[in-house]
Amino acid sequence: MSEETSPPVSAAGRTAVPLDDIDRQILRRLLEDGRISVRALAEQVHISRANAYTRIGRLVAEDVITGFTAQLNPQRAGLGTSAYVTMSIEQNAWRNISRALRAIPFVEHVALVTGDFDALVLVRAPDNLTLRKVVLESIHAVPGVRSTRTWLVFDEVRGRGATLTG
Repeated sequence: MSEETSPPVSAAGRTAVPLDDIDRQILRRLLEDGRISVRALAEQVHISRANAYTRIGRLVAEDVITGFTAQLNPQRAGLGTSAYVTMSIEQNAWRNISRALRAIPFVEHVALVTGDFDALVLVRAPDNLTLRKVVLESIHAVPGVRSTRTWLVFDEVRGRGATLTG
């Protein structure tokens, strides 16, 4: 195939915001410890506090940083039953379904996926009875949900998470 007739190649990260080395260092440190003070962060990255505040503000404004959260130990927080729920949904129903799922208590994560099912939902509940109610009474009640399959989590470990290169 000649260059003129070959399909266009999509650029990886086309929607990514340009980040310099200082931005990546700030993000790495915030991912390691979201409670780090701006003063300590600025010292570690070797910039002024004013520059650190400006850069963090820009990263938030450009939606690179979408929030600051705590990480829970689900068992210690009383959420000892976790399950992945796979869903088959009606075509073109994703936006409404995702909006409805975000409003259901105990739903932690919702993803549109490819493969044998359409969506994947992580549910963390206090017990099996609550999990059953979430799946059979709440998720199944969402218009556009055709079917679900529930995969109980026996054990889990946290991975390294996002890493920034460049």
